Amino acid sequence: MEENNSFKPYVSADKVLPEFTPSSIIIGVLLAIVFGAANAYLGLRVGMTVSASIPAAVIGMGVYKLIGRFSTKKDDTILESNMVQTIGSAGESLAAGAIFTMPALFLWAAEGKAQMPGIVEIALIAMIGGLLGICFMVPLRKALIVKEHGTLPYPEGTACAEVLLAGQEGGANAAVVFIGMGVSALIKFIVDGFKVVSNVATLTINKIHGEISTEVYPALISVGYICGFKIASYMFAGAILGWLVLIPAIYLFGAHTVLYPATVSIAEVWKTAGASGIWSNYIRYIGAGAVAAGGIISLIKSLPLICRTFAEAMKGIFNKEKIGKEERTNRDLNIGVVLGMLAILIILIAALPVIPIGILGAVIIVIFGFFFATVSSRMVGLVGSSNNPVSGMAIATLLITSLILKATGNTSASGMIAAIAIGSVICIVAAMAGDMSQDLKTGYILGATPVKQQYGELIGAVVSAVTIGFVLYLLNSAWGFGTAELAAPQATLMKMIVEGVMGGNLPWTLVFIGVFIAIMIELLSIPVLPFAIGLYLPIELSACIMVGGVLRLILEKVYDGKANKDKVINNGVLCCSGMIAGEGLVGILLAVLAVVTIKGKTVASLVDLSGVLNLGQAGGLAVMAVIILVVLKFTIWSKEAKVEK
Repeated sequence: MEENNSFKPYVSADKVLPEFTPSSIIIGVLLAIVFGAANAYLGLRVGMTVSASIPAAVIGMGVYKLIGRFSTKKDDTILESNMVQTIGSAGESLAAGAIFTMPALFLWAAEGKAQMPGIVEIALIAMIGGLLGICFMVPLRKALIVKEHGTLPYPEGTACAEVLLAGQEGGANAAVVFIGMGVSALIKFIVDGFKVVSNVATLTINKIHGEISTEVYPALISVGYICGFKIASYMFAGAILGWLVLIPAIYLFGAHTVLYPATVSIAEVWKTAGASGIWSNYIRYIGAGAVAAGGIISLIKSLPLICRTFAEAMKGIFNKEKIGKEERTNRDLNIGVVLGMLAILIILIAALPVIPIGILGAVIIVIFGFFFATVSSRMVGLVGSSNNPVSGMAIATLLITSLILKATGNTSASGMIAAIAIGSVICIVAAMAGDMSQDLKTGYILGATPVKQQYGELIGAVVSAVTIGFVLYLLNSAWGFGTAELAAPQATLMKMIVEGVMGGNLPWTLVFIGVFIAIMIELLSIPVLPFAIGLYLPIELSACIMVGGVLRLILEKVYDGKANKDKVINNGVLCCSGMIAGEGLVGILLAVLAVVTIKGKTVASLVDLSGVLNLGQAGGLAVMAVIILVVLKFTIWSKEAKVEK
């Protein structure tokens, strides 16, 4: 593919603006920690994460706009704002990759099968994955970002560049993000701190032995709004199948049957735990089979693209054309530095006790990692980060790794831990490479210096790797993974896959029912993964996400064909991004309060006012109404909504 020589970045190569500055590094690092922790919390609750690039860019613009009021410099901070989002989103993407796999180690420790993973151990695994993803993406930049500009749109990266180019509105947009964070933080503390309202509204349908319920959290409504109605409806459809079709069917045909993994009859399960008891014993295994099949199906469907991607990227890397002296906007990390980092990382992988596979195994990880990083980097350019089959890559890696370890006779706890550790590295590699591609596309459009962005990526990855262990320990200590508060759905699935391959006692019939449901959904041309995730998760999560999706649909219909549609919808996205961050941060704060004690009582129990005032489900629904009104305030009642052309 020939490079498009007609393209001119916003900041020309011969112009030098502040970029990799102390202020951009400090703000970026803070956002890497904030959005990394918030996304970890969100991913452990619902198995989905959201991109932090645009909110990080908007916050950076807002901060520099504020600084500009007290300085003579007002129009030269666009590359600093870009550096802020580069560092911030790197931290978020590493955290997202880590929480899809690493909680499995905590789950095994809780079952007595292994020791608790150390914070240093977690940090090293996360750092190896993050740095590998960056190293692999560096030589791909010219092939994918430069030579295929115009062919690979990189939707999130392009959108982030457009937001930054509209920087004159950065102050107002940043206010939307911050207000969303504040409102969400307050609501989260009222619901889960003071506990004066119910966090879920439930309707049990005894006649058919089914149940429908919804949680009332701002982050879930925000996820639905950001993902849109279609994705939210696919998730909700999966939940309806599980809770209003399969659970009633299981009770109807087997009420008096004792069916593994339960140890009492299905009727007794319903009597003691209701629909949730049947879900935890049966439906979640069906959902796990559907999610695993969905991930593999998405990977198989992408195989032609994967092969073309790899071949074209390799062709671009080894193209011997003469470049001459590189301009500022075309400088990458020195290839010698990249190779040196790779050598150190291979040694680290081989030396880590948690990955007992030696140098040969480390080289295999690097080969797998490079392949999946290449696939991830190009695929996000075509279909966006949200459609990147990272979970499918992780599942494929776990299956292959587990089979290899089993063939060598390593089916003990150490073998299972090794499989998860390897899967964690590959998952983080794919997530980091995809996110970095979007960041480099943003920088290419703006005229940033690639090598400085790559330094920013390294900083964001290292900071997030160091902090993610503390976040995981804190959340596990407060509530425990695999609980109602933190279901850790992706990590639970990865754990089940490893145990299943290694010869564990899984209810395979239920798993294969889920597999064939996924195949049926695929044959109907419905996206499998969101449907399967809806089937796998409790219905109250999908129902709350559906509320956000419906809200987005209504706004899109109201403003369809109007010139200000994009501004109104994007205002909602910024508000919802802030609400996700706000809830995540208060979730971390509540975890701290749950483990800190005063005179033998946790601080969380001291702020709990449920014994004094409890407005129940009615209060919870009122809170949901407030969340919807906040989104409407920044969309349909915003100043952008009133300016119609």
